Amino acid sequence: MPQTHEVTNQVPPHHGHDVAADPSLTEALGREGAGWAASELHELGVLAGSEQAAEWGRLANENPPVLRTHDRWGHRVDEVEFHPSWHELMSIAVSHGLHAAPWQEPRPGAHVARAAKFYVWGQAEAGHSCPVSMTYAVVPALRTTPELAGRLEPLLASRTYDFGLREPNGKRGLIAGMSMTEKQGGSDVRANTTTAVPAADGTYRLTGHKWFTSAPMSDVFLTLAQAPGGLSCFLLPRVLPDGTRNALRLQRLKDKLGNRSNASAEIEYEEAHGQLVGEEGRGVATIIEMVNMTRLDCVLGSASGMRLGLVRAVHHATHRRAFGKALIDQPLMRNVLTDLALESEAATTVALRLAGATDRAAAGDTAEALFRRLALAVTKYWVCKRAPMHAAEALECLGGNGYIEESGMPRLYREAPLSSIWEGSGNVAALDALRAMARAPEAIEAFFAEVDGAAGADRHLDAATAELRKQLADPAEAEYRARRLTETMALVLQASLLQRHAPNAVADAFCASRLGGEHGGAFGTLPRGVDTEAVLGRARTVTA
Repeated sequence: MPQTHEVTNQVPPHHGHDVAADPSLTEALGREGAGWAASELHELGVLAGSEQAAEWGRLANENPPVLRTHDRWGHRVDEVEFHPSWHELMSIAVSHGLHAAPWQEPRPGAHVARAAKFYVWGQAEAGHSCPVSMTYAVVPALRTTPELAGRLEPLLASRTYDFGLREPNGKRGLIAGMSMTEKQGGSDVRANTTTAVPAADGTYRLTGHKWFTSAPMSDVFLTLAQAPGGLSCFLLPRVLPDGTRNALRLQRLKDKLGNRSNASAEIEYEEAHGQLVGEEGRGVATIIEMVNMTRLDCVLGSASGMRLGLVRAVHHATHRRAFGKALIDQPLMRNVLTDLALESEAATTVALRLAGATDRAAAGDTAEALFRRLALAVTKYWVCKRAPMHAAEALECLGGNGYIEESGMPRLYREAPLSSIWEGSGNVAALDALRAMARAPEAIEAFFAEVDGAAGADRHLDAATAELRKQLADPAEAEYRARRLTETMALVLQASLLQRHAPNAVADAFCASRLGGEHGGAFGTLPRGVDTEAVLGRARTVTA
């Protein structure tokens, strides 16, 4: 009987590699002062590239969280149940310090090391990065109230993942969430109607509805509410000191496009107990400290997803044959893959540069803080905006196989738009860049001081930088033009970093295609003369 199901020309599983064997990442790790973390990074990279981690990611997404509002006797419990694979992923993330650990690490480069590990482990599964990120980001906001920070920060930085509803001070480690937006306002948080009434014991009682609460299974939350002195920031625990549950009622879990492994909820406060963080009336200024940190993770998450899509596409093209030779040896496919590689390398390089700025700003470097303030808004807009297009093109490199759920590419594709929406959509990020320049003109000087580090290295970059200065000097219709201005700033910054730190083949191809007008609207329209072998060699590292 003839064999009708002989399997040939199929690509082997993409397991058994070191995700951290990424030249753009490891070079930046040393450059930004965290070379000491290389060993742990590669240890995590091997785990992230393992078949076990892939299985955890698959199971956590195919078995999404379930809301249990009441127990069998009718008591309100407001619990979210997760598949065991979610807890495995969270435990690895926390034990490797991807959450708040850097704030308790005095060594220079701690935030860079954490960023690199976040980037690597996110390629195993991205959904659980949300609570990990918020636990990292909550610390600067809490430090506006030293008593709270002193009590909670060591637990937020603990490398023990201790899931379960118990009083925070009785746990070995904490996870933090955030609850800002309401259904009538969205990004316009000043339209919030949740109220906070002072109580005799110095705490507040919060009443209202939150439309989108990240990680509702967390131990503590930062939230915004209208206090007598105006919109203010509050810390709400899930469990009160006496062991009773705080009145945070989980109404439903959101049915999201992607990010399926992670729970997001609508919550109602029924005179929930909260403690003021910062000053009354300064809620936005307080919680923005948290937002600015999670925006860094939006950039890191997008860069991580780009790298994952790239290496999967290169792996497929290396092993799949068509028309008599491997896909990767077909000129047009090489053009596409090389273009994807350029985008990925630029995203990774700028993400780690911002992590370095975060590290130095946390240590008191004013110039780095100014650079970070503007560059983060600019980069958050552009890198996160590019991620969905990158994911779509990487998926297409696998053809019909990429459209099948088992390939993992649909999950990457669904996840890609999230970072561009979370912590301020594209318009919010672009307008925030304008706001940063208006409020602190010295941030513009810090930005150009960084860009000018590559002055004279490439004619396309020099011309784009000169044109950018002219555009920024013209305030006419700046808000209408905000996206174009922000895009140009992001590209100039990426090009400058690549000219200084990447191989010539990468830097020159990026400048010619992104700044020189030698590029079409789609990936795979690079000009002639690009050294595709040199560029793709950096993407092949993990697929050998």
